[in-house]
Amino acid sequence: MPIAVSPERPRTGVTRFTGGYLVKDNKLVEEDLWISSVTGKILCKQEVFYDYHVVPDEVIDLKGKILAPGFIDVQLNGAFGFDFSTVPQDIAVYQKGLKQLNKQLIRTGVTSYLPTLPSQKAEVYHQTLPYLGPSGASRNASEGSESLGAHCEGPFIASSKCGIHSPSVLQTAPNGFPDFEACYGAANLSPDRIALITTAPELPGIAPSIPELTSRGIRVALGHTEATYETATTALQAGATMLTHLFNAMQPLHHRNPGPFGTLGKTSGAERPYFGIIADGIHLHPTTVKIAWTAHPDGFVLVTDAMKTLGLPDGLYDWTNGDRWEKKGARLTREGTDTLAGSCATLGECLENFWEWSGASLAEVVRSVTATPAAMLGLQGVKGTLEEGADADLVVLEGREVAGRKKVGVEQVWKFGVRVCDGDDDDE
Repeated sequence: MPIAVSPERPRTGVTRFTGGYLVKDNKLVEEDLWISSVTGKILCKQEVFYDYHVVPDEVIDLKGKILAPGFIDVQLNGAFGFDFSTVPQDIAVYQKGLKQLNKQLIRTGVTSYLPTLPSQKAEVYHQTLPYLGPSGASRNASEGSESLGAHCEGPFIASSKCGIHSPSVLQTAPNGFPDFEACYGAANLSPDRIALITTAPELPGIAPSIPELTSRGIRVALGHTEATYETATTALQAGATMLTHLFNAMQPLHHRNPGPFGTLGKTSGAERPYFGIIADGIHLHPTTVKIAWTAHPDGFVLVTDAMKTLGLPDGLYDWTNGDRWEKKGARLTREGTDTLAGSCATLGECLENFWEWSGASLAEVVRSVTATPAAMLGLQGVKGTLEEGADADLVVLEGREVAGRKKVGVEQVWKFGVRVCDGDDDDE
């Protein structure tokens, strides 16, 4: 007689993490986490195990490591040779480059981001924005990092604070909101394309346009601006919620005019803003970073402001509007000047610096690249958290000291409940 063979247990798509620490509410907590590759969500372990008796396909022993939400970068201009603002004649080449960037970026721990367009001519926005909107609808982990919508950093910014933005393309908005439509394209002024716009509120027509932008679901940040404390406060009262790369390209803190930084204190009639910090060791002094975090830790968002030169060797690189950059190590400047041109740091490197400089716990540091940017974007409970029902975008981290310096290693990255890379994978 034939030997009876037990049927193979059907796969559930469920993975259980155990033996490590979860980042929850600014703390490291010893708990298990259950996720599904079918739904791409974090599961309720009570229901999965006790109510439905689900057996996981795989049990991951974290061996004392840390499980955190995937990183979110809300200011990324490009990386690995791809620039969001450079439009080739064949738009298919642009689409291919974008896909390649997403697959490389996720290996750094960044599972979601805002593709950022510095100040450009209107036709650049019209050509690129249709490809830069939220990209996670297919919930396909193999596509890599997910766009949460574009960040348009300009061109409605102050010429005196434009940094490397080309002065020839800067605009004001004397006609109000119609000038935004003409610049970005009316069809693009939607959260289906744009998540965030950085503006200088003191320019003609900008402040009156803020309520119209926010009513459409687009968030407004203040940056590259000569705004005083009073002007910045008025813009926040009108609906702006973010300061773009705090301290850089704005009025400095002065004891009689605190500038935009002053809004981190209690501001009458307006919520305290979120604010981006470039902790690459070049844009800001470590003590400045610590002061900002101490002033308003709930608003602190680490950003890279990385350019296409992230991951590339030192040298000279062409950019838009006839500009060229010079990369020397981590420093990126406009050719022949000392003007900083974004950064070449990963978000993980910025996180390491912040941990080293701030005295904050690793859980608090991780919050600045997960829960806080998610809250700024209105994605609480969806991104940047390990709560049940949230997207299962995860990183396995190892925090340690190397030669007296704090280091954070990204050991694994998971997207929508699927493992997409390990720390010991060979580079592609």
